[in-house]
Amino acid sequence: MAGRQAVKAYLDLVSQACRAVLIFLKVNKMPHTVENIAIRKGQHKTPEFTKLNPMQKLPVLEDNGFVLTESDAILKYLATAYNVPDHWYPKLPEKRARVDEYMAWNHANTRTHISSVFLHEVLLPRMGQPTNPEKLEKALADLDGTLDKLDNMFLKNQAFLCGDGISLADLLAVCELMQPLCGGRDILKHRRKLLSWSSRVQSALSDSFDEAHFVVYNIRKKFTAKQSPCSNQTTL
Repeated sequence: MAGRQAVKAYLDLVSQACRAVLIFLKVNKMPHTVENIAIRKGQHKTPEFTKLNPMQKLPVLEDNGFVLTESDAILKYLATAYNVPDHWYPKLPEKRARVDEYMAWNHANTRTHISSVFLHEVLLPRMGQPTNPEKLEKALADLDGTLDKLDNMFLKNQAFLCGDGISLADLLAVCELMQPLCGGRDILKHRRKLLSWSSRVQSALSDSFDEAHFVVYNIRKKFTAKQSPCSNQTTL
């Protein structure tokens, strides 16, 4: 990677997908700079950012004039354009297909149901709307079904979701499953196998994991303080 110009990543670390991109850049020591785009401030809707990404979504990667959107595409591009260890996105078709399988499934399942829990438990109350218990219960039930499939269909008795080595699938999944911590909810505490898997993934990602999740930890701290009857009013 010597001699390559640093890529620029446009990120908001409240986003699960943005955290995954940042971790991948850091853990593989890819030259990069980060442009922080605060969604809560509407910075993703400015004319400048809209010109970069008309979909007004994050993350976005810029590599020497080449602009790419969508976290799946970004991660796969980085894995193939740079000399990263093969376990991230294997060249063997069958192994690569397993990673693709989870990443395709992730959007309509893990991400959708995690985002729904986050919406009802954290975002809506932050905007002054009380949590709807029925809708939150439905979101949690949907998420529980997704966790069952993550456990029994993908992880099974393997060390990682797609085999013996950590892959892009594990990176995306672990970032998704951290999101409910923003509301003080640990969704893996009663799932021994997934909890062990999460610990292995975090260990493999080393310091880059906590560095990317400091925003989650801060939101959790403020959220739980706000819920405490002894605390003063706190904002996220």
